[in-house]
Amino acid sequence: MSKVRVLVGTKKGAFICTADGKRQDWEISGPYFAGWEMYHLKGSAADPNRIYASQSSGWFGQIIQRSDDGGKTWNTPGSSPEDLKGEGGMPKGESNKFVYEGEAGKHMWYDGTQHPWEFKRVWHIEPSLTDPDTAFAGVEDAAIFKTTDGGKTWQELPGLRQAKGHLWQPGAGGMAVHTILLDPKNAKRIFVAISAGGCFRTDDGGTTWKPITKGLKSLYELPDPNAEVGHCVHRIALHPSKPDTLFMQKHWDVLRSDNAGELWNEVSGNLPTDFGFPIEVNFNAPETIYVVPITSDSLHYPPDGKLRVYRSKTGGGEWEALTKGLPQKDCYVNVLRDAMAVDQLDHSGVYFGTTGGQVYCSPDGGDNWTTIAAHLPAVLSLEVQTLK
Repeated sequence: MSKVRVLVGTKKGAFICTADGKRQDWEISGPYFAGWEMYHLKGSAADPNRIYASQSSGWFGQIIQRSDDGGKTWNTPGSSPEDLKGEGGMPKGESNKFVYEGEAGKHMWYDGTQHPWEFKRVWHIEPSLTDPDTAFAGVEDAAIFKTTDGGKTWQELPGLRQAKGHLWQPGAGGMAVHTILLDPKNAKRIFVAISAGGCFRTDDGGTTWKPITKGLKSLYELPDPNAEVGHCVHRIALHPSKPDTLFMQKHWDVLRSDNAGELWNEVSGNLPTDFGFPIEVNFNAPETIYVVPITSDSLHYPPDGKLRVYRSKTGGGEWEALTKGLPQKDCYVNVLRDAMAVDQLDHSGVYFGTTGGQVYCSPDGGDNWTTIAAHLPAVLSLEVQTLK
């Protein structure tokens, strides 16, 4: 029988939840890397037992971890355990250094001045669809890196920062490449989203990039209606069968593009608020999408204290609230941009984690929800692997 493996990154370690195809009885292992912020874990489509993880600490720096056995054991590719020990046995965080190509330069700061580009952490790892040793990393300060040796070494694709990078500026949570989408039908096409830089596409494997923001409106942040960069894009998603159709959750607005980002149209429709972070597509229904609205950019919790996932079966515009099994009073958690995922079983399961440490699963596309875990640290990211 098919299995699912849910990879959960939290503010104080990583957890792995597994179940069979019924998605009823769950086993939870962890915490792995207890006490560390685990910004993202993701498995390889080419080898499901190959999992990459971003381990980060404001004190000790950034470490890339890799598992080759489905998360049972982990190693730091390119570094021995001795390499990671500083004075008194404290971590040095020098595994897998990320170094900007050439002169790092400067970007816009909160106050409009120019600020030096400084590497802080890896927000997102996107393994290749065909090669387990190849993966992309989205980092803060915003840039994209690539490894072809299983995470031992990483090289920047500097063309991204050349797309008016001096005009990018941090959002409230920093300035990071937080979303990387690989086109399954065109190996040279990659989409990325940056808060608060915008949305970008390469058609030549990462050598050159172009902003794809026509149709986005950011009246308060960007008075210029023709501004190509600086939009605060929270998340983008696509379906592998229709990679030219993109869905976006922006700082405000839910949007879609049917021409690979050349033009965006708002599809917020009847949502109670169009502010939120995650957006996902049902694997078996490319026009079925999910968002989790929160009250506003200053109130990061569900409207009226009711945790509701909203589903559109029409690719946006018309939305229905999904509430069965979710708390409908006194709920003030948030769902972050990388904390929602959909599995690839015949009846797609939907998963999300909250800043309150809950992980929810719907085995029927959102109609009914159950709790996988209830008392984890705040969830930063969630990915699901379908093991057939």
